[in-house]
Amino acid sequence: MNLMSTRRAGFTLLELMIALAVVAIIATFAIPAYRGHVAKAHRMEASAALHRAAQFIETARAAQPAPNADAPSLPAGFDQAPANGTPVYRLRATAESATNGGYAIEAEPVAPGAMQDDACGVFVIDATGARSNRAPASAGTVDSAACWSGR
Repeated sequence: MNLMSTRRAGFTLLELMIALAVVAIIATFAIPAYRGHVAKAHRMEASAALHRAAQFIETARAAQPAPNADAPSLPAGFDQAPANGTPVYRLRATAESATNGGYAIEAEPVAPGAMQDDACGVFVIDATGARSNRAPASAGTVDSAACWSGR
């Protein structure tokens, strides 16, 4: 029997190091792309929640005999995005002002959370349909069109 013919199966240290290096390179690109995708999904959810809340308030206002200048209240399910589960954004309605046409609804990121450092900041929609964003203090100007379109 030849001692050289018996060979053990397994990985060498070099093969293991190469595999770990490949995984590290893939993770370097995949993790930021994944986080960007998750942030985009949260922004789209906030946008959809604002539109649902605006529709709720419009329906409630149409059912009232007299206009109410107070801030309309949002019931459970309309006060956060996503509607079920852990909130990423909190929604609140504000009272009528000279510029908002009757009400405004804001979606503010919950801190600490996935969106607290997002450049889009607070999403705002009012009764006239105007959509805007208020940037966090650490960010500069906000491209509202990009925030609302999901880019």
